[in-house]
Amino acid sequence: MDNAAVVASIAGELNETERAVDAALTHATGMVQAMIAGRTALGISPVAATDSQAKVMAAIAALATAREAVVACHEEMAKDHRRMGWGTYALGTLDKPAETSRPPVRNVLRAV
Repeated sequence: MDNAAVVASIAGELNETERAVDAALTHATGMVQAMIAGRTALGISPVAATDSQAKVMAAIAALATAREAVVACHEEMAKDHRRMGWGTYALGTLDKPAETSRPPVRNVLRAV
């Protein structure tokens, strides 16, 4: 395999990993919604499901940490790619946000 094919293969795996982590996050948050809806539909006290719901929320937090790590990996791989002088490869989806600075957060709390 030539360099371009190897790089394209790795980039494809990276993008697939990013999608898998996002899908796991989506699924886990749906689990929390289902637990709350099910508990409500069955008329079960929120106290009864506290421990199990906390476990799923801990899993969501772990997935969020995993997502941050995958994004950081993506950034590091891009730096490595540029350092090695391999140029730019257009691979992956085009729905990535532009790298712009975020607008400042304004305090908008008001007393009612």
